Amino acid sequence: MKKIVLLVMGLLFLSGFASAYLVNIDAPDSLSVGKPLIVTGTTTFGIGTPIDVVLYYQLTTTTEIKRKIVYVQSDYSFRAVFDTTGLKTGMYKVEVPTNDMGDSVSMRVVNLIDRSDDIQLTSATTQNFNGKISIAGAIKGDENSGVQVEAIGPDNLIIFGPIYVNTNYLGSFATEIPVTEPGDYEVSFTDARGYVGKRIITVTGLQSLTSTPSPTTVSIVSAHTKASRDNPAYFIIKTGFGPVTIHTSSSIDWIIEYVDQKGTIQLVNEQGEKYPERVTLQGNGKLIYIKVYPIKSSLNNEVFVYAENANSIAVSSTIPAPFIPSAQQTPVDTPKSMVLPLLGIVAVGLAFLIMRRNR
Repeated sequence: MKKIVLLVMGLLFLSGFASAYLVNIDAPDSLSVGKPLIVTGTTTFGIGTPIDVVLYYQLTTTTEIKRKIVYVQSDYSFRAVFDTTGLKTGMYKVEVPTNDMGDSVSMRVVNLIDRSDDIQLTSATTQNFNGKISIAGAIKGDENSGVQVEAIGPDNLIIFGPIYVNTNYLGSFATEIPVTEPGDYEVSFTDARGYVGKRIITVTGLQSLTSTPSPTTVSIVSAHTKASRDNPAYFIIKTGFGPVTIHTSSSIDWIIEYVDQKGTIQLVNEQGEKYPERVTLQGNGKLIYIKVYPIKSSLNNEVFVYAENANSIAVSSTIPAPFIPSAQQTPVDTPKSMVLPLLGIVAVGLAFLIMRRNR
């Protein structure tokens, strides 16, 4: 009898264990304000089961901010998206109330951060319609790096990017976004550390695209590699026509060597560590070769080289010909002035051998 009771109790226990449901969710540890907070999860609940996903703000007390009802999909997953626009920075948590269901992971902590102040736009936030929006500014902490730019038009469709735009030694950047109509355009910025923020650019009026000439913009290309006194960096710059301004990054006292139009190597070292070295050359559709190295022999650091109004710039894997000493470029021939003396020495030697044989 006791065995039957134990068997029944065991079956009841197994039945209760089998009916326990699991829910596991995932969310980012940190997120910039304005980016969507995406919460994903899996569960053993049946397909189509409604699940509550709740966003709370945690300060001294926990305050519910938003609640979403989502449904279990055919692969037993679910997904909820929360708009974080306008939320305060700080610690939040997302949770699926599960009433302590087994080994469920039903809560995640998310730190909302705000980096929008890292953007400093120097271009106008209201511009007249002329077929393009001019975007210029700087991103704090993105010196000698780059930023991704993306634009959403008045119809909420992506019209530009995301496109990577180089930043110079001050973190400054510039680009143009083509547009076809007036309206409000949302331009967002993302760097290597994640989403930075967005700005709204308002385009007003409607004028003929041919009535106003488009502003002249200067293209900036860049390349970078390590350089030392023993192993200088060599760069090849492809030019168009017009003046080309070349400059290095700062923080290290760099030396620039370049080949002028006469084939003479010129050296530029005027600024020291605080400012970049700079030189302006005339681009005639030809290649410009430059050599860069630090003034201190103990340094081996990354150097960035920028070329304004150039088509491209690349790091050269070999020493360009203009920087190879002429003695290394051509084989060493015996000077003609030495030929006759050598022949004389050979003749004397032969005569001496003949005289010894005749003795």
